[in-house]
Amino acid sequence: MLAIMDRRILGIAFLSALIGAGAILHAESAAPPGGTVTMKTRYGFDALLARLETAITGNKMSLVAQASASRGAAARGVKIPGNAVLMVFRNDYAVRMLIASVPAGLEAPLRLYVTENSDDTASLTYRVPSAVFAPYGSPALDEMAKELDAVFRNIVRDAAGA
Repeated sequence: MLAIMDRRILGIAFLSALIGAGAILHAESAAPPGGTVTMKTRYGFDALLARLETAITGNKMSLVAQASASRGAAARGVKIPGNAVLMVFRNDYAVRMLIASVPAGLEAPLRLYVTENSDDTASLTYRVPSAVFAPYGSPALDEMAKELDAVFRNIVRDAAGA
């Protein structure tokens, strides 16, 4: 009887491990949300960040905040590939967004993500604003998001040199 229970316990443990491993593999290979655009550039991480900051102001948007796990890690003496999130918006868009949908305020500021590649170049990833705001089902918000699609496309083009 004990041998049967031991096999059942081992079987349950094995099945649990497989399910857990499958969940981890799925999480690591999961596709980004719809409307996500990634552009590999010829620029290094720091150069792309500088170009991106210039492109943001050049397209009359505001850099609201910036966060970088790699810079935080470096301050602790840990080296990881460069990454930074730049949060971008502008007050007139914020007012329009909130008039159209208060819950949509969760989405602002919009984010641009810069990651360092193993070949010393960097990539730029962002979600198209129309994809970010689509779930809120507001025609006024959709109209604003289409305007922001063009603004973000121009920011990315200017930063990436494409």
